[in-house]
Amino acid sequence: MVKFCHICRKEIPHLKKHYKKEHPAEYLNRFGKRKLFNQFERQEKTNSLIIENPLYIRRAMERTLLAITMQKSEIYSNLEEEISLEFSPEFKDVKEFFQSYEKEFTPLEKAQDIMYDAWKEQNQTKRIVLARRALAISPDCTDAYVLLAEEQDISLEEAKDLFEQGVKAGERVFGPDFFRENEGYFWEIVSTRPYMRAKFGLAEILWELGEYKEAIKHYEELLHLNPNDNQGVRHRLIILLLEEGYNDKVEQLLAQYEKDTFACWAYSWALWAFRKFGAGSIANSKLQKALKINPFVPLFLLGILDIPDELPDYFSIGDINEALLYAIDAVKCWVFTPNALKWMLTMTHSYFL
Repeated sequence: MVKFCHICRKEIPHLKKHYKKEHPAEYLNRFGKRKLFNQFERQEKTNSLIIENPLYIRRAMERTLLAITMQKSEIYSNLEEEISLEFSPEFKDVKEFFQSYEKEFTPLEKAQDIMYDAWKEQNQTKRIVLARRALAISPDCTDAYVLLAEEQDISLEEAKDLFEQGVKAGERVFGPDFFRENEGYFWEIVSTRPYMRAKFGLAEILWELGEYKEAIKHYEELLHLNPNDNQGVRHRLIILLLEEGYNDKVEQLLAQYEKDTFACWAYSWALWAFRKFGAGSIANSKLQKALKINPFVPLFLLGILDIPDELPDYFSIGDINEALLYAIDAVKCWVFTPNALKWMLTMTHSYFL
């Protein structure tokens, strides 16, 4: 299949090999083992296709949260005295708890229940089968589109189409009034999370395809719906805003989450200050603070340490894995800011002496 290189602006028969040879930084960004998932959302495929993904386990646990919130729903108000937060011992799990009700579930509710099974399933092939089964029951099952986009061996354009279908399904289900009434705490409503996942996945794909303005739009809408940012959207958005030169928006976003202690935030503050004020006391203090938070970042950005073939699954604040993952994402921001890396080299040299 012939694919398109957004840097060279031409069709390339073997896109992955082309990026590895001609655009190594972009190769890592596009084909590194983190893509299509956030830093904690990577699913490593094995020959047996059997693996426990912590992210998927968390998604499956939403069934429990939904069961608890059902108590406060008008639909289940007649069951309020019957249900307690401590599930009855006679139920082996929450699924059996759901099945005990006489209420007739809607096709979407049935499909979503299948998706909770899919997120628990350790076999990739079975997960895909369950997702397709859910869509056969309800074409409005957003989580099914998300799983198929993330799990299937498909092109970026095909994944984009699936995420878009998921977003549209969520918009159909909730309607514009629901969005207006619940903006600001969307994630707290368990039933909205599949929609938030689909929208985040779509933004990630748009970034990979070079559709930066559209990606920024979706990231910003996610933060508007959920300022608490349970998905880590701000860390993706800040890098893209810096990359595209939206320095005013960068300043606003940095201030909005000024208490963020991740390396991404600290080094974004430093780069923004350097762009606005140049190499001086303000930018210097920001970079010094960033170095205290994670001193390993310059080692990758300055090429002192090579990017390893295998990328880490997880990181901790301040460790070398956090530095590596940030450097891979943010390298363009620093490289295309005139004299930024030269300034970083000078500051890092004096910091370690």
